[in-house]
Amino acid sequence: MSWQSDVLDDPRTIGILGGMSSQSTVEYYRYIDSEINDRLGGHHAGDIVIRSVNFADIKGFIQSEQWDEAGAYLAAAAHDLEAAGADFVLLATNTMHKVAPSITDALAVPFVHIVDVAADAIRAAGLDTVGVLGTQATMQEDFYRDRFADHGIDLVVPDKEHCPEVDRIIFEELTKGDICDDSRDYYLDAIDALVADGAEGIVLGCTEIELLVNQSDRPEIPMFDTTALHVERAVEYSLRADAEVR
Repeated sequence: MSWQSDVLDDPRTIGILGGMSSQSTVEYYRYIDSEINDRLGGHHAGDIVIRSVNFADIKGFIQSEQWDEAGAYLAAAAHDLEAAGADFVLLATNTMHKVAPSITDALAVPFVHIVDVAADAIRAAGLDTVGVLGTQATMQEDFYRDRFADHGIDLVVPDKEHCPEVDRIIFEELTKGDICDDSRDYYLDAIDALVADGAEGIVLGCTEIELLVNQSDRPEIPMFDTTALHVERAVEYSLRADAEVR
């Protein structure tokens, strides 16, 4: 049976909860359309609903650690996606998966968790210890580490010297689309340090990081681009009758 023979006549509508930042949301939209066109050809593109929130509000919640408020805010936005016809929802950010339980509680449709998707790829590669680069919350909060631990995967995070600058580059540069050679070099140094600390691969644990570094920068170190992996799972679930969220 060919791949195309199992494609749904009416693909499931993908709901993207984005705006955190617009740079990553653009990449999700572009990747989804590209993946679907690669598989189906012609002028095929994704059946997508996007709800983009105000990143200033989200940054404020993060800085003030108002996670309950952030959860309620994003749950309401996710409900908008469902009301607009989304058959399942992607949260186009790693950091705000900290409030994923609030979002899933608000939805009657499936939620595709970015950590589960990344963990599946890491386990398929035969690895069980990976380094992670992301925001301070992603690198240091338990929500990310614990979810990976549920899959039998240990995380290594940058030391206190590297963490603040890794975070600063995300918020002050990458979320604005600013790509700087010095920042790329800093990230590559951080990756090398994670490998020296025992990481067998690297999770690009912020949906903008792939704009700065990618597999070609360190071909000998497996890198797991959470944006690309999230999109691949979404496309599978949108198109294939037999696909599952996990």
